[in-house]
Amino acid sequence: MPDGDTALSARIVENIANIPADTWEKLAGDDNPFVSHQFLHALEETGCATNEAGWLPQHIIVEETDGTIIAAAPMYLKSHSQGEYVFDHGWANAWERAGGRYYPKMQVAAPFSPVSGPRLLAGNGPDSDDSRLTLLRALETMCKQLDVSSVHVTFCTEREHALIGIADWIPRVGRQFHWHNRGYQTFDDFLGALTSRKRKMIRKERRQVADQGIRVRALSGDDIQPEHWDAFYQFYVDTYDRKWGYPYLTREFFEAAQARLGQKIVLVMADMEGLPVAGALNLRGSDALYGRNWGCLGDFRFLHLRPAIIRRSNMRSTMACRRLRPVRKVRTKSSAAMSRSKPILVTTFPMKDFAKRSHASAKKNSAK
Repeated sequence: MPDGDTALSARIVENIANIPADTWEKLAGDDNPFVSHQFLHALEETGCATNEAGWLPQHIIVEETDGTIIAAAPMYLKSHSQGEYVFDHGWANAWERAGGRYYPKMQVAAPFSPVSGPRLLAGNGPDSDDSRLTLLRALETMCKQLDVSSVHVTFCTEREHALIGIADWIPRVGRQFHWHNRGYQTFDDFLGALTSRKRKMIRKERRQVADQGIRVRALSGDDIQPEHWDAFYQFYVDTYDRKWGYPYLTREFFEAAQARLGQKIVLVMADMEGLPVAGALNLRGSDALYGRNWGCLGDFRFLHLRPAIIRRSNMRSTMACRRLRPVRKVRTKSSAAMSRSKPILVTTFPMKDFAKRSHASAKKNSAK
């Protein structure tokens, strides 16, 4: 630990199952399901966040002398930049051109989830910010001890962003679009807040989905059966196949997440003639519905709009959600009603070492 924290110690835990779930949840809170012990455990136990996948769990905890954990962070040793939804390939190239080795790097994040939320977990007590600053110093120390290029904290909260600024880390800022409930009690209330042109277009799109014989329904808890996950996994994989990507999540993950998160999982399914044709996976937070993955087999007009945006809006009142947060950019008449929000992206480098390497590399190249 850094000087001044003699009563505290920090260590790495390589499996989140070895951290008591109740302790983790107390530090993380219940606002954001993506940093919950249940979600992270499901990722590890089903092979999604493992060393083989390039996400070696290296969770950091800060303890008092009696073993009480006062702070923690979901951290991974990364051998690539995939699954982060943050593009740092330019930095990786620059680092390596300077003669360094960018990977592995330390990543404090919710794997495969570009969702803003707490990353420096320390509860909400009077000393929580001090604990977060201690956690930041521990991260810097471990970055040096592990001899890795950098440590990154991605999609953190604005409060954490301010604290990381105090620690003199380097900030990056990105943009997302979120839907906010402006006091709507019904879906018609939401439509009434739009211009006439947008209102008519949304109603027209909804009719066209229904005219194709497509039925959309939301499932959660025990209503989700294995056959629903079988179908959804096909949709999920097909989405990556179309984009020449690699599906990060395994089939086993979805059932494990359901078993651990229960009613926080909301699966929207679209059926046609009794057969599933599309689906969208959502997670419930304390006041938000997070749209995570979506897929479709076939080309159905406006179907992307229906399960991914409109259906979630319909469910808002029953789930007391104030925000809808699709994590992928979707351009529809409904998305035009969304306001822009900013996820905070933060990173740090051992800049002196980088400058030294760059200078040495430049001198070497000029001598050729």
